[in-house]
Amino acid sequence: MAGEAQADCLFCKIVAGEIPSTKVRETEHTLAFRDINPQMPTHVLVVPKAHYPNAAALADADPQLAGVVLAEAGRVAEEEKVDQSGYRLIFNTGSGAGQTVFHAHVHVLGGNAGLREKLV
Repeated sequence: MAGEAQADCLFCKIVAGEIPSTKVRETEHTLAFRDINPQMPTHVLVVPKAHYPNAAALADADPQLAGVVLAEAGRVAEEEKVDQSGYRLIFNTGSGAGQTVFHAHVHVLGGNAGLREKLV
C-alpha cells in the first residue's frame, strides 16, 4: 500500500537504517543522501520516508508531502552551495525514463560549469 514501507524497497531500507548511506539532511518526513553513482560533483537524492512508487503517485496521494520533498531539495542545493551556480532537480518516473528504484525520489544535481551541456 502507498505510504507504507516495502520490505523489498532499497530506499525504504535506507530510510529504516538497514542499509547505510551518506546522509546529507534528515527531517521528520524526508531523507537526503548522496547517490552511490554520482553523475555530477553534487548528486544527492531526496526521498520521502513514506513509500510511494514514483513522483506521480506521491503527488496524487499526498501533494503536501510532494511539496515538502521539493522544498528539501532546495535546502540541499543551498547547503551544497550549488544554488547560486545552478542545479537541476530530476524525477525519473517509470523504467522508460530511467527509474531503477521504485520509491519516489528527486535527484539534486549540480556543481559543474558544464551542467547544461552534460544533461541537455
